[in-house]
Amino acid sequence: MPSILPLNLCCSSNLSKRRELHKWFTLFLTFVIYTAYHMSRKPISVVKNSHNFYYCNTTSEEDTCSSFISEVDGTSAAKSKNMLAVLDSSYLFSYAVFMFVSGWVAERMDLRYFLSGGMFLSGVCVFFFGFAYTVGIKSYWYLIALQVLSGAFQSTGWPGVVTVLANWFGKGRRGLIMGIWNSHTSIGNILGNTIAAVFVEDNWGLSFIVPGIIMSALGVLMFFILVPTPAQAGFVDEEEQGQEKKEVEEEKKEEEKAVGLLQAARIPGVMEFSLCLFFAKLVAYTFLYWLPNYIHVMYKVDAEQAGILADLFDVGGIVGGITCGILSDKTRKPATTCGIMLVMAVPSLFIYQALVKDWCPITAEDGTPLKDSCFWWNVAMTMIVGFFVNGPYCLITTAVSAELGQHPSLQGSSKALATVTALIDGTGSIGAAVGPLLAGALSSNDNWDNVFYMLIASDIIALFLLTRIIVREVRQIFGK
Repeated sequence: MPSILPLNLCCSSNLSKRRELHKWFTLFLTFVIYTAYHMSRKPISVVKNSHNFYYCNTTSEEDTCSSFISEVDGTSAAKSKNMLAVLDSSYLFSYAVFMFVSGWVAERMDLRYFLSGGMFLSGVCVFFFGFAYTVGIKSYWYLIALQVLSGAFQSTGWPGVVTVLANWFGKGRRGLIMGIWNSHTSIGNILGNTIAAVFVEDNWGLSFIVPGIIMSALGVLMFFILVPTPAQAGFVDEEEQGQEKKEVEEEKKEEEKAVGLLQAARIPGVMEFSLCLFFAKLVAYTFLYWLPNYIHVMYKVDAEQAGILADLFDVGGIVGGITCGILSDKTRKPATTCGIMLVMAVPSLFIYQALVKDWCPITAEDGTPLKDSCFWWNVAMTMIVGFFVNGPYCLITTAVSAELGQHPSLQGSSKALATVTALIDGTGSIGAAVGPLLAGALSSNDNWDNVFYMLIASDIIALFLLTRIIVREVRQIFGK
């Protein structure tokens, strides 16, 4: 009899360690999953700069462009830029619309099927985009259709990984941990840029085919190794089972009162942060889709070098997201943290624009940049802009969404987190679709000044939308 207690304690300790190991392994898997989602959506921004896909001779008096796409080939620079912008936005608008649906679906089906299926089908769409080059499908509408389908399947990613994390970690997540975890966005962008850059000059189709195969393969792998809940891994004790049964019974009773988008929108702070994210994500995604093209046009470097230099924006974004998380943890003032980053983003954008255009542009020879002092100044400013632009975007989509999903007015609803996340990120995704579309129109004659004015104005509006919450947080600091 005396040996029973130590044995139970030993077994309990081993079970606890195993559960902790599974928890952190799941964190790693969700990181890999969303890295793959971003990797697979990035190649288009690099391929647009390939002369085999699209080229405009701006030095010629004839204002016509050549393109792999039949409908774009022979059009003016202004029209062709708009058509490429629509190609981007068809994906982004589809993603934004389906994001609102995916949050609801993620709460009601097995997340292993939801995520692995979404990854596999996303990879298939990306693969067939590149396959168009291999078999010579030059139809604009074929590519548009693939972009729309890709947006729908890619929308499974964010609500899926957020819900899996909620299952294993609970809904109270810290800014630092989420800031580090959310670096998957920038790392995925860097991988997508780098893979696309390797193939873009010789065979741009492989810039899509390779990420598509990787994405689909990871989807199959996740079907076999991802465990969405502790219960499915066998980590539910009697107390938790009793609690789960109680929650199920209460959920059945309250099914008609399930949290909806309108109820989530009435939570204090949700609309401010949602609209702020609209403009913050507009800026971030304009860089995501158009920075390689901007670098290609302004520096006269080839598509491969443009993709590599664009990676620096995401390197800065990784550090910015982590810094934002640390500041939010230390101060408990997420709106003020976002406000500081938005304030600093405005002069950073001004300086970057002036540096590239007039002060100290990069010099290139045969498409390769010279590693002089101007090169390193541009490298530094690209990372600084990424730092300030991506910081607020990362914080709002992770720690802020999780905190708002626990608001007392929701009375502990288990569906609140996915609903609030879908509302905030869905609103932000609409901004992400609008930004590249406007950038394509504004830069139609390779005049990028108006694009930067749009980005600067968007950051100022984003800051303005948080003013009320920032004032409240500042008053709390000074005890007023």
